[in-house]
Amino acid sequence: MFTINPFSELAGLIPPIAMQIYVVLMALLVVGGTLLDTIHKKSAKYFFENSEKQKKMASRRVSGGEKVGIAIKTVAEDVLTSAEFCNQRRRVVHLLTMYGFILFVLSTAVLIFGYANSSSAGVWPLLWHLGALMVCIGGYWFWFAIRVDVAAEGNAWYRVVRADLFILALLATTTFALLWSVFGAMFFFVLFIAATTVLFGTVLWSKFAHMFFKPAAAFQKRVTKADGSMENLPEVPDLTDPAVQQRYPDIPEYLGKNPPDMGLGIKREAPSHY
Repeated sequence: MFTINPFSELAGLIPPIAMQIYVVLMALLVVGGTLLDTIHKKSAKYFFENSEKQKKMASRRVSGGEKVGIAIKTVAEDVLTSAEFCNQRRRVVHLLTMYGFILFVLSTAVLIFGYANSSSAGVWPLLWHLGALMVCIGGYWFWFAIRVDVAAEGNAWYRVVRADLFILALLATTTFALLWSVFGAMFFFVLFIAATTVLFGTVLWSKFAHMFFKPAAAFQKRVTKADGSMENLPEVPDLTDPAVQQRYPDIPEYLGKNPPDMGLGIKREAPSHY
């Protein structure tokens, strides 16, 4: 079952060229959504302006070779191994989901473009199922174990906001893909296509584009450390210093408020078992 190309069974109902056009359209939606997200949030403008400010604050010049080394280190630590996660559970979940998603997308493209009419496609069907399973393990682990943990986020599993669109669409895509492969029901295939369309068609509103911006931000942070511009940032003053409080009269009132409330009327209570 897991070694059979599930898309080959569709060849009699859906022409391979139609499946290939759909994959290309999904790729174009990702590119277009990412570009629109960049324009809407002005991410490129922010990075450029921030880079220019940091150059003025830099105490040394970072050579091109050093930047290449920083880029390699960024890819190795922040992208490939997600070393920025201090919580090991969250790191494992992130790596499972990330590599599962890459395997799933890559094997889907190979199966549709290279083996659309062949049930035997070497190791690719196995990688397709493995990728979907990795996403499900990582995604459901996050949703039902880490997301609800007070030490992490403390959000109920049934509480859904727009930021959850990416992970929910991704979970729906891989879950329905596995159900379609196992049971062979067109009902699950239709749900699989619907979830996939939502996943790749809502890049502008979901956190999908975040995966492209994150490496750039990590690289820029390492460059600021290397050129010394981060060290030249103004120091945060001691708010308990009488001289600072005299200069900023609102500070004593600010410090006197309950930290969990901060005047917003929002308090976070510990769960009953704590």
